[in-house]
Amino acid sequence: MDKNPLQMLFHWADNEPSRPYLHQPANGEWTTYSYGEVADQVRRMATALQGLGLEPGSRIAISGRNTAHWFMADLATGMAGFVAVGLYPNQSPEHVNFILKHSEAKAVFLGPMPDMNGFLGAMPEGIQTIRMPYDGVPDCDHEWSALVDGAEPMQEYTRPGDDELMTLVYTSGTTGNPKGVMITFGNMTFAADGLMKRLPPVGRERLFSYLPLAHAFERGAVELSSLYFGAEVFFLEDIEKLAEQLPVAAPTRFFGVPLVYTRLQSGVLKKLPQQKLDKLMRIPIIRGLIRKKILKGIGLQNVRMCFSGAAPLPVPVMEWFEKNLGIRILQGYGMTENSIYATAESPDAHRIGSVGREMPGANLKLSDSGEILFKHPAVMKGYYKEPEKTAETFTEDGYLRTGDRGRIDDDGFLFITGRVKEIFKTLKGKYVAPAPIEGALSRNTDIDQLCFCGNGLKQPIMLVALTPEAMKKPREEVEQALAADIDHVNAELEPHEKIAKCVIVDEPWTVDNNLMTPTMKVKRNQVEDKYGEVLAREAQVRNKVAWES
Repeated sequence: MDKNPLQMLFHWADNEPSRPYLHQPANGEWTTYSYGEVADQVRRMATALQGLGLEPGSRIAISGRNTAHWFMADLATGMAGFVAVGLYPNQSPEHVNFILKHSEAKAVFLGPMPDMNGFLGAMPEGIQTIRMPYDGVPDCDHEWSALVDGAEPMQEYTRPGDDELMTLVYTSGTTGNPKGVMITFGNMTFAADGLMKRLPPVGRERLFSYLPLAHAFERGAVELSSLYFGAEVFFLEDIEKLAEQLPVAAPTRFFGVPLVYTRLQSGVLKKLPQQKLDKLMRIPIIRGLIRKKILKGIGLQNVRMCFSGAAPLPVPVMEWFEKNLGIRILQGYGMTENSIYATAESPDAHRIGSVGREMPGANLKLSDSGEILFKHPAVMKGYYKEPEKTAETFTEDGYLRTGDRGRIDDDGFLFITGRVKEIFKTLKGKYVAPAPIEGALSRNTDIDQLCFCGNGLKQPIMLVALTPEAMKKPREEVEQALAADIDHVNAELEPHEKIAKCVIVDEPWTVDNNLMTPTMKVKRNQVEDKYGEVLAREAQVRNKVAWES
């Protein structure tokens, strides 16, 4: 790839300056920024940032929900010769404080977020603040508009070397403090080159940005690809407005995590129960009309590709979307440490349950123990200030250890079989890999989240959080369906792997109650700690389904 992300922005701005790029909603009104306007803002902000008196290479944090100004702040930081550090809008105060101190951030762009007071209270002293122009963002040391209006556009841009640091991406982490992954300009350009080869744009692409930009998945799948595709990006103003704003965006490529797809499925079934949907789908003359109406209602009427990442998507969910809506959800796999550049399915290379074939030049292999390994130019430079952890993450011959186990079939498709460290041992001394069993029980559409637990137990127990719709159903109906699915799953398992019972918890697991990461992965250790007494109690009672209270 001969251009880095900033050079791609300038390419579109020079050749098609009036081409729409970023669409920002605010209080129901949409503001559109063209490529020319974005490039002008980026150039001016880069000049303003250099005027703050910071040393070259200083870290500048970017906070808040996904916005047009998040993109512009990221690009301006790079153009000015600084290193961007993304922060989640709902990051815990402890992690905010840790990241800002650990990265030695000198300034922070302040964007709209749910808990502004908690964020401000966690900020170390001495960090300059820059206010993004959104409602709810308090006064700061500097105002975006004032900085931009008072600066001349930076004209000269010298492309940094491939080994120069572009960004620090702090892993959301299921345990301990986040680690700062060092991503270079070379990492990003190699990943972009492979993306263009495997999944090139088809016509004018439209993307929807709503997953956290602090995470490498959204940063690469939406921000990075938009610059190389010349795509339009629509931002989500607030999670409560998803059902309203996704149809306005009507993306041609949609990226989601499994929880998003199960929520979309649940929303459809709430309005059109499966039994009624099945009847309508059996009538050829009506099937197409119903499908179009559903797709338009959820905002996927223009979608050409749907992707799922961050965690395994249950096969029954994949099958439901393809059977009922004609949407084939493609899975991909990657991690922050390899710039989310690992494997991906494509429309012409799809296999149910797999995460696709290796991306061009990804150099995938399995260790003797089945751990998935990669070695390519998009692999991180290392963990910031963590040389020992960096060394632990690589094999002697330089391959990145993913911590995931997998298998590769004869056609080169990779299947994830679990985490290396998540395998637990029951009191019987038998090892159990929870991920495949959790995936199998996800066939039950009443389930929103689940976690298979076995440490300290003779037989493993599944903790289950129900969807909001399922919580309103009669308990007996939920229990009968869940018991039947337990029997179905157990029929394929070894005796020591079988689900002893399911315990339905009282409340969902969220980022706010610290039981999920900002990227919507269940924090297994925290869940097991929280429900330790419940698990011990229920292990003494012989029934298939129980309730926390």
